[in-house]
Amino acid sequence: MSRFEGRLVWITGASSGIGEALAVAFAAEGAKLVLSARRGSELRRVAARCGRAASVDVLPLDLGELSSLPAHAADVVARHGGVDVMVHNGGISQRSLARDTTVEVDERLLRVNHLGPVALTKALLPSMASRGRGHFVVVSSLVGVFGTPLRSSYAASKHALHGFFDSLRAEEHDRGLRVTMVCPGFIRTDVSRNALSGDGSAHGVMDPATDKGLAPDVCARRILHAVAREKREVYVGGLETRAVLVQRLLPGVFARLVRRVKTS
Repeated sequence: MSRFEGRLVWITGASSGIGEALAVAFAAEGAKLVLSARRGSELRRVAARCGRAASVDVLPLDLGELSSLPAHAADVVARHGGVDVMVHNGGISQRSLARDTTVEVDERLLRVNHLGPVALTKALLPSMASRGRGHFVVVSSLVGVFGTPLRSSYAASKHALHGFFDSLRAEEHDRGLRVTMVCPGFIRTDVSRNALSGDGSAHGVMDPATDKGLAPDVCARRILHAVAREKREVYVGGLETRAVLVQRLLPGVFARLVRRVKTS
């Protein structure tokens, strides 16, 4: 039997990139899927990639519309009997200096990247606790571990995820709930093209490091392996993931290195 045979896996941000790759990977392991993102047409395209034998439910939503999320969660639980794995993958990035970034952009990123996943999590907690099982898989970033230039708002939203879900992990462990924090480095997706500039407009540029990053399907396989092993935290990418160790063991060296990142 596959590792996720028959489990209900709900993935946000499933219309492209890591989310799309995760949908295909979970489907290949026999999981039942609920796929969410804003673009219904792209979700249906991803659902078709999962194969005719896969059980896939398409549920468009906007993580920034917080008041709508509890109803979406209740609908999924009612139709499927509960969620086994909730993959919080949806989000947006940012490319701008802090001094050039409006508070409205800060707020947008916090709503979508942090408060949206928190709202869905709180809506799912009662049903997971009553069943005595449930796994939250939170796609953060290496900048959820440390901040870097041009990503202040994005880093803040990802740091917030770590604080919330680390606390939740401790609180709910004895009720059978698990949390895996996923910290990708450079993954070959459109994350930089879709990132917000300081004024809220689309950045529209592919970062060279992202363009040379790990393929999304390879990233997805590594994430599934970590989820199956119920790992607490996993770093996915190339050599850039070693920055976590440098930051922890040699913080002064790391501080000097990160100051050299180009900001213009």
